Amino acid sequence: MKTLSNPVKGSLLISEPFLEDDFFNRSVILLAEQNQLGSMGFILNKPVGYAVHELVEQFPEFEAPVYFGGPVENNALFMIHTVPQLIGSAFEIAGGIHYGGDFDTLKELVPLGIIKPNQIRFFIGYSGWDAGQLDHEMKEESWLVFDRPSAILDLEPEALWGSIIRNSASEKAIWYNFPDNPTLN
Repeated sequence: MKTLSNPVKGSLLISEPFLEDDFFNRSVILLAEQNQLGSMGFILNKPVGYAVHELVEQFPEFEAPVYFGGPVENNALFMIHTVPQLIGSAFEIAGGIHYGGDFDTLKELVPLGIIKPNQIRFFIGYSGWDAGQLDHEMKEESWLVFDRPSAILDLEPEALWGSIIRNSASEKAIWYNFPDNPTLN
């Protein structure tokens, strides 16, 4: 996996293992927007333990897990997906991954089996940075930036951080061996 020097829309932010922030510890964030006004993205590897139909009233049974997307607007549901032609009103992040869409159309298509759980990911909240904030965190080396694998929604979320670090060509691949809690070592 290729390391990038700067975060760009569609890239992955990988937190360094020493980051003690409860929200972002060992996080993998898909950067959905990156511009002079700021950045926003979704944490891909922190499932909350519920499927979307368990959290959203009148949503048909659908075994698509919901993830903690970040601490901003954590009372709202967001989605990324690979099916903009089916649910419309979506914005392309990069390489076939889209953000948003018509939620009512989605609810109609789910019972028909037209949309599969591996084509969509739901998030409670998102991760956001004001202008210059992510640049500052990059200078502090809180994040590594990687190209996004094409099949990101098919990768095992709980193993995503370690898999990306371990398979990187970066000198930081050694981070994979760093214990979750070094004080217990």
